[in-house]
Amino acid sequence: MMPRRLVAEALGTAMLLMAVVGSGIMAETLFAAQTGGALLANALATGFALFALITVFGPVSGAHFNPVVTAMMALRGQIGPGEAAAYILAQVAGAVLGVWVAHGMFGQPILQVSAHARDGGALFLSEVVATFGLLLTILGAPRGKEAALVASYIAAAYWFTASTSFANPAAAIARALTDSFAGIAPASVPAFILAEVIGAALALALGHWLFGPQPAET
Repeated sequence: MMPRRLVAEALGTAMLLMAVVGSGIMAETLFAAQTGGALLANALATGFALFALITVFGPVSGAHFNPVVTAMMALRGQIGPGEAAAYILAQVAGAVLGVWVAHGMFGQPILQVSAHARDGGALFLSEVVATFGLLLTILGAPRGKEAALVASYIAAAYWFTASTSFANPAAAIARALTDSFAGIAPASVPAFILAEVIGAALALALGHWLFGPQPAET
């Protein structure tokens, strides 16, 4: 049922952003100036949350939680254009809600705007690589292994990409609304989204050649 799928996408994306932003706020508090410790905590919390959320919501909606994942599935014929558009709206709304709930849990102002500029060619390339790797992981994952592989990849990519691997336009938009460790300045968001789209397109092209086309689900 479509309403159930949309709720799963919105709720799953909201809980993912709660994990990203909430663990970022907690890490800032506990680790203070120790950026490495804060990043480790943020990466582990995000990876563990992804594993749980994909496992739980995968059977309901596919557990995309990410507009470029949904767009890729639409281009591969696994989801219709109208359903894909609804998924993306649900993901963005859920991501924003998740940021607001994270603020509320830590007693912070609900409405914020990030001042954390993330600009430059190195970060742009990092987001291309991060998104490329994420989507290639999804395309190549054996059935039933998606949750573990995606969670592992994202936790690792926090460390091997200079951008800390957003790899998700909904997350980039929502994280512009938190002035915390996980934030991104609104002016930096368009370049991140462009890099994510490029990374996704490259992964789709290479994945089609590497793993072959996947027939539409019936």
